Formats: sequence, structure tokens, C-alpha cells
Amino acid sequence: MNGTPPSAGAQGYLENLMRAGQEAMKQFDDAIASATGVRTEESLSSGRPFFPVALIADLQREYLKQIWRFWNAMFLQTFSGGAHADVALAKGDKRFKDASWREQPYYDLLKQTYLLGSRQLHEFVDKAQVDDRTRLQLRFYARQFIDAMSPANFPATNPEVIRKAIETRSASLTDGMKHLIDDLQKGRITRVDESAFEVGRNLATTPGSVVFENELIQLIQYAPQTSEVENTPLLFVPPCINKYYLLDLGAGNSLVEYAVAQGHQVFLISWRSAVPETEHLTWDDYLEMGPLKAVDVVLDITGAERTNALGFCVGGTILSCAAAVLAARQQDKLATVTLLTTMLDFSDTGEIGLLIDAGSVALREATIGKGGILPGKELAFTFGTLRANDLIWRYVVDSYLKGATPDAFDLLYWDSDSVSLPGPMYCWYTRNTYLENNIKAPGRTTQCGVPIDLSKVTLPLYLLASREDHIVPWKTAYGSKDLIGKDVRFVLAASGHVAGVINPPSRNKRSHWLNDDLAADPHNWLEAAEEQSGSWWPDWDAWMKRHSDGVIPAPRQQGNAQYNAIEPAAGRYVKAKSN
Repeated sequence: MNGTPPSAGAQGYLENLMRAGQEAMKQFDDAIASATGVRTEESLSSGRPFFPVALIADLQREYLKQIWRFWNAMFLQTFSGGAHADVALAKGDKRFKDASWREQPYYDLLKQTYLLGSRQLHEFVDKAQVDDRTRLQLRFYARQFIDAMSPANFPATNPEVIRKAIETRSASLTDGMKHLIDDLQKGRITRVDESAFEVGRNLATTPGSVVFENELIQLIQYAPQTSEVENTPLLFVPPCINKYYLLDLGAGNSLVEYAVAQGHQVFLISWRSAVPETEHLTWDDYLEMGPLKAVDVVLDITGAERTNALGFCVGGTILSCAAAVLAARQQDKLATVTLLTTMLDFSDTGEIGLLIDAGSVALREATIGKGGILPGKELAFTFGTLRANDLIWRYVVDSYLKGATPDAFDLLYWDSDSVSLPGPMYCWYTRNTYLENNIKAPGRTTQCGVPIDLSKVTLPLYLLASREDHIVPWKTAYGSKDLIGKDVRFVLAASGHVAGVINPPSRNKRSHWLNDDLAADPHNWLEAAEEQSGSWWPDWDAWMKRHSDGVIPAPRQQGNAQYNAIEPAAGRYVKAKSN
């Protein structure tokens, strides 16, 4: 106890004691296995029939062996200066960053036991004799359980929570209870200081006017910032499951602002969150009343023959289907198409596809398929479970257990500002995409009264994927080059679904990869790709300018005689709250 190193004899005695204990445990475990007819590890390779209980026994044996090692290591470290035993944390795992999780034996053992149990559960799932999809589902649900049961999530087993309560004389726990009560009333977890942001004040601030609206969309035309603008306008189609201002977060952090500054005539669809008056709207309604109507208005206001169009995420899927409708109707109204982190082939959908199966879709169809609303907070929670430690449990601990006030972060404010969907539209979408993967197959779906064939859309195509995207896997997005468009340019951005897209050049952050050989499979494409530092936005603008048909003097006002300015951007629809 005075820090003097133990004698060689004492050290040897302790090591022998450990070995004896381990051998005794092994003999006991083997005896139990023999008595119950369960094979030992050696018999697993003998070729005899597989019994699930044998797998459980082996995993349990390894688990107990590791627990025994932790106890021994702790004993040696505390009393004899021995080495510290660790189960490695996953990359980026910040739950146990506090020094107490390593320096105090009780919390160290608690952490190690939890991590070992987590590893054992993962191994059990990986060795399960099931098909690949079921294994992926088991992995997802196992991770939800593992994340929820972390000792960091409970006040009695989190040293930071206990320390904070002592320092504040329990005021942190009182504040945390207040936050919990507030969130129970909201029906969602507050992850951001919502008082710090307001749409139209410091979000969605690019100047413009609403020039058209129906019961589903408002169409915004942005004021030009250059003396000349591109003759061919540009229509943004954001995802309908989120508010549009992800593309216009604020000054210096806006793709809309950037496009306007480069001389593009920018229009944008602002989707309305579902309300009782719109709960009957279908997928076809979203096409007809959304991009198809918006294209007609854009062409009427600008006098152009065709418009460029850009779709992001689900907005890209909607835009692609709308383009296929135009192709089937033999209407030449689009000049180019840009798809940002968009899925058209739903063969590999990542983890989000594991949450959608025949049973869940049938249940939704029975309840809201003929009319009803899917609440936005349900969608938000579903996406949150894909990264539960970062998007759910972190805020449970900080807000409810530590009583902390959330930080002000524009992306999190946007992510929390959810959008509800009409039941018929949502049910058609999930069945024909995640469940049956019908959209990619020529003629398998009829939309707006015509058979849909994406290959009939023969327009120049710019494809962007994000390398760490957990919603639209980049290899899936890469496959769209074979389904739609011509003269395809594919760019792979660094980071995830949102951060990979929203990357202003002025910040000189992240990177992107380029490779003109699109005949290669995704792996070989990336192997040969050249990494470029900074944002992909200039590459996209240069591509757009290569397809330019010239410039014209910038219009002096938004709208025209038929479509007058209704109200300033950002409009009413985006400010309506669904949660």
C-alpha cells in the first residue's frame, strides 16, 4: 500500500493463484457442459451436429474468463502495481471519457464488464444461424439494447453525474427533472437551445419571395445577387421529410446562397408539413403538386424553355420520378438533373431499411393508408436510433442527469424541426421503395397515370454521395448512374449524409473524390479516385456552367403578372411546427 513494488515471490504467488482459479473455473465449466451434453470448444471442430446451447456455453465461458481476468488485473494493479486490462472502446465513443472510468477501480470494472457484455452479445448475434437480413436486424436491435444499458446512462453509475450533483447540491438533478418534464410534454428529446434560432431571422435568410403556393408547397424565387444570371433557371427539390432550410442554414453556410452568388436563377420548393386538410394526399399528388407544378411555374416566370433541377435525399427520389413522368409524357422541360445523396435502387438501404418490413408496412397501410398522418416526431426518432449514442443517449445524460442546457447548433435545430407526412403518400413510398424496390424496375410502377422507366430520363446527370452516409450508402447512390441520365459525373464527398452535402468552400473543410471511370465497380472506382481537398460545390458549379446556354440580365423583381410575390421568403409553410 506504500507504493513499494512486490517481491518476485509475492508476484509469482499471485500469478499462480490466478492460474489456479482459472483452471478451476475451466474444469467446473467443462463439467457442466459435459453433464448437459454441450460440446466444448474442441468438439466444435469435430463435425458433429451444431447445438445452439453449445455456442452459448462457449461465449459464456469466454465472458467469465474475461471477467476473471479483469478482477485479477484490478487486484494486481491496486495492490501489486500490475498491468491494467482494457476492452477497447469503439472509435469515437465518448461515453467514458471522464478520468474516473479508468482511475477508480469500481467504475473501471463497471465499464469493462459492460463493454465485455456488449462484445459477447455482438459475437452471439454474428454467430447466429440466420439469413443475412435477419442477422443485420439482430445487430441493430442488439445495439439499441447495448446503447440503452450503458452505465453512463444511469445516475447511480455515472461518476460525472454524481460529481455534478455534489458540486451543485443536487441542483443539477432538479434541473434535469424539469428538462424531462418539459420534454415529456413535447413528446421528444430537446437536443438544442431552440431559443437561439428563428427561421427567417438567422436561418433561411437568403432574400427572395414566395411566388406560388398550393395546399402542398410554396415556391420561392430568390433575388439575384449578380447583374447577369444563367438563362436556364435552377429548381431545388429538398426532401419532404425535413424542412428545406438545411439548404439555406444561414449566411455563409447555404447552398442556396452559394448558387445565387454564382449567377443561377434559383427557385426552391418548400414542402408543407401534413395537416388534417392534407392527410389524403398520395405519392402522385406529391409529384403533380410538387416538382411538376413547380417546373411549369418556373418556366412561366422566367420564359425559359427548360430548367435545371436539383434533388436532395427523398427530394431526389421525388425529382427522379417526376423526370420519368415528363419523359413518359414526352415533355422536354428539364435541362440537367443533380441528385444529392439520393436512393433509386433500394437493394442495399443500410440500417434504416432494417426497420421496414412487410408487417410494419401492412400495419401502416391499415391505419393511415387511406388517410391519416405520420407524425414528424416518429420519423425523427427513427432516424435518431441509427446513431442512438450520439443523437439520443448523449442528450438524456446531459439534459436529464446533469441538468445542462443544450448548446445552440443550427444543424441540430433543423434536425429537431420535423415534418409530418400524409399516410397514403408515406405508405406508397415505403412499399415501393424499401419493401419491394419497384421504382428502379422499368414499368413496374404507374405514377401520375403513366408507366415509369427511369432509363427514359436521358439528361446530363450530376451524382453526389457521401462516404460515411448511414442513410443513403454511397455505393447505393453510385449505382444510380446505371439507372438514370447520361454523361454522368459522380462525386464522392467526405463525411455523412448532411455534413457531406453542406460544406461551404469558404470553410475549406473536408474533401471529395473524383474519378471519370464510371465503368468500375464502387471499390475499384474509389481505389483509383483522386482526393481533392475542400468542398465539392465549385465542381458542381463548374459542371453546371459547362451545360449553360448563356446568361441574361438579372430580373428586377420576383414573379410575373400571373404569379405575383405572395410573401417574403422563407414563407409560412416552413415556419409551421409539427412537433
